[in-house]
Amino acid sequence: MALIVQKYGGTSVGSVERIKNVAQRIARFRAQGHQVVAVVSAMSGETNRLIALAKEIQPQPDPRELDVLVSTGEQVTIALLSMALMEMGLKARSYTGAQVRILTDNAFTKARILSIDEDKIRADLDSGYVVVVAGFQGVDEHGNITTLGRGGSDTTGVALAAALKADECQIYTDVDGVYTTDPRIVPEARKLTTITFEEMLELASLGSKVLQIRSVEFAGKYKVKLRVLSSFEEEGEGTLITFEEDTMEKPIISGIAFNRDEAKLTVLGVPDRPGIAAHILGPIADANIDVDMIVQNVGHDGTTDFSFTVHRNEFTKALDVLQTVKAEIGAREIIGDNRIAKVSLVGVGMRNHAGIAGKMFKTLADENINIQMISTSEIKISVVVEDKYMELAVRALHQAFELDKAN
Repeated sequence: MALIVQKYGGTSVGSVERIKNVAQRIARFRAQGHQVVAVVSAMSGETNRLIALAKEIQPQPDPRELDVLVSTGEQVTIALLSMALMEMGLKARSYTGAQVRILTDNAFTKARILSIDEDKIRADLDSGYVVVVAGFQGVDEHGNITTLGRGGSDTTGVALAAALKADECQIYTDVDGVYTTDPRIVPEARKLTTITFEEMLELASLGSKVLQIRSVEFAGKYKVKLRVLSSFEEEGEGTLITFEEDTMEKPIISGIAFNRDEAKLTVLGVPDRPGIAAHILGPIADANIDVDMIVQNVGHDGTTDFSFTVHRNEFTKALDVLQTVKAEIGAREIIGDNRIAKVSLVGVGMRNHAGIAGKMFKTLADENINIQMISTSEIKISVVVEDKYMELAVRALHQAFELDKAN
């Protein structure tokens, strides 16, 4: 008998029929003798509907009240799933994040989990109940409802698995695993049987939408065994995210991530002296804008050009910040481009193979794709290109590194 935490996303519980299908899946696990905790999202589209309602009332909704509003989406789903389980003759009990007492900080709309009181859940499991928990939400020390940010149900699932020391955390979604890249762009993309936490963390941070990055961080920190599966297929092992590395069998590149939500800003002609980077990025940080890639050119006339990327939604805000400090930092000009994309190769096999960057750059050059910025780590290489070339770059790299072929 195993203790399994299963997380079901919005598309998996998008209708009454789909909720009944989830109940049937859970029933099969219970029939095998397993204890099950189900974490569910709001029905697909519901969170967006609630946010749209809020914006009709208040263009910039109050964060506390927005959390009160959007948390109701999951409350509907946990009740319906519990009813479906009861209708099948199973004992089931639903809990909101506050009822479980998933304690978070008070950063409304993007709260972080501090602790979980698992005593109620353990007692219910021992009494033969399926426990159904609302994803995406918690409560702060003052009793305020908080939410964990979009995709936060993944984090709830992993956090509960960690607190309960579950045998496995299964993430059920509308895809049947982690692929070498998005099959919608590369039809030949191949589903991976396993991938390391390190690689999954890089892919999630670089634009892969399969798992929320915080859930992967949580799983890595607490050694939670994580598996991605499809809620629409009865069979299949999905993709296991593992700590084990078998470098003899490991491909050099495991996957290609991409992100269109990028914008580049360049500060031209700033003095080439110590501290200039801090003078540029300090005000950006003060404005709560996250910076991704950074490139500083070496100047020959006592000046340098400094480029960095931010999320496309922050582009105008970042540009305004730089314009206000332009004179203070002694810049000649501030320019920006919000029509860029980032494409990244990820693979632990890079550690033991030379020439990956050269092959990547040649592949892009053969397609006449210009590289604007480059960033590397031990297991990834990222480049910035014009966004109109992004899909071509992904397809060309996928073919060049033969990711469509099994090991």
